[in-house]
Amino acid sequence: MGEVIGAGLLAHVPTIVLPEQTRRELNEGREISLVTGLRRLRAEVFDSGSYDTVVVLDSHWATTVEFVVAAQARRAGLFTSDELPRGMCRMPYDFPGDPGLARMIEARAERHGTWITAIDDPYLPVHYATVNLWTYLGVPERPWLSIGVCQTGDAEDHLRLGRALGEAIRDSDRRVLLIASGAMSHTFWPLRELRAHESSDPAHIRTPQARAADLERIAWLEAGDHARVLATMPEFMKYRPEAGFGHYLMMLGALGEESCMARGRLFGSYENSVGTGQAHLWFDRPEGGFPAPKETHA
Repeated sequence: MGEVIGAGLLAHVPTIVLPEQTRRELNEGREISLVTGLRRLRAEVFDSGSYDTVVVLDSHWATTVEFVVAAQARRAGLFTSDELPRGMCRMPYDFPGDPGLARMIEARAERHGTWITAIDDPYLPVHYATVNLWTYLGVPERPWLSIGVCQTGDAEDHLRLGRALGEAIRDSDRRVLLIASGAMSHTFWPLRELRAHESSDPAHIRTPQARAADLERIAWLEAGDHARVLATMPEFMKYRPEAGFGHYLMMLGALGEESCMARGRLFGSYENSVGTGQAHLWFDRPEGGFPAPKETHA
């Protein structure tokens, strides 16, 4: 039987793949802790862990009429971002996928009252919420598989995807690391003001209220209080979490939702990215494993 052996809410901001000199120029001479946090996470988890597949819940990949799972045997090429082509330009990527697990996730859609399609089209675009983290965390020849958020889905829809994912993992023989790739509060500064707020200091988060909401949830996640995060999603939506926090909700759906009490470890500090709230939180496998995903009832 397969299982999730670790999971994380990780930031993928474009700043992390800029040259170090540029990062320091934007951050008052200091390295951003999101970079040092990923390096530490690589050393402590991704290099040392005995896992088979990494599943990325990609907040930048927004589908419309269904959830889509990347099912290619391999993804390789050069990535240039249409959003930020000056900073993310011709970035090489090359990693195997996990078509078997992708098809198992797809097969559990009906049971959970949702729509999931596994797509193996070699021209299916990849997104920087996957590529940026693979650049830091990807171990050669270790499979990575991405799943997009669905822009027409609500919180329950994303939890249902997570339940199907968790069930597929448990029915497989895979030991899996889950990455919920995305931000917390997610409102940018307006363009004419933006360049005055490029420092990673949380003082530059778009509003004090958004910063407070992020820090409150980080404290809950460090304490393992996922139930409280889930119960207060309507309140958090006031601060426009990235992708409706769908990346986190999919992860939590795979980990048992309110039953999950895994404590988060911060890798680096809570930081600003032109108004948005960013953090790396990692949830180690609890003794006895993560709770089983819930059943879905109509």
